[in-house]
Amino acid sequence: MKKLVLLILGFILGALAMYFYVHNDKNEENMDETPVPSGMIKSPKIKTLTEAYDPRYNAINDSVFKGVEGGDNRSSWYSLEDLQNFITLAQKQAGELGYTMNGVRIYPAAHPPLEGQPGYSTFLLVPTGYTNTSEGNMLSIQKGANGDIIGSNGLNNGDDGNPPGINYPQ
Repeated sequence: MKKLVLLILGFILGALAMYFYVHNDKNEENMDETPVPSGMIKSPKIKTLTEAYDPRYNAINDSVFKGVEGGDNRSSWYSLEDLQNFITLAQKQAGELGYTMNGVRIYPAAHPPLEGQPGYSTFLLVPTGYTNTSEGNMLSIQKGANGDIIGSNGLNNGDDGNPPGINYPQ
């Protein structure tokens, strides 16, 4: 009887070990299968697009920032940790506000003038989604899909470029 119990215990432990071994292999394989987001572009395209922005940047700089050393911001930098925390908190807040978050909209904006100097440009990240509605049927109704989530918090205060007016790459 004692040998039977040890055999069954050995079988169970072996099955558990095999489960975790196979499970870990699948996780490692899936990491290589991360889907490429639509709109993913390579570095040369980034350079082309940022250079195409030059005339707009120069028009703003020459009119609003005339005589201001360094010129206006051309970019904003956000830490990976801040972005991940923002998305986590925004999803939670969206649920509390009755929305399902499905993206982030980026708004160009500017800080107010301070002491006679124009405010630097910045970029605001605002969660988007659709309202959670139920009309007593099995179909999910999405109202305002991809709209800004009204009443939600956004993300600002990315670091300025160094110097502010430098183009890609920094």
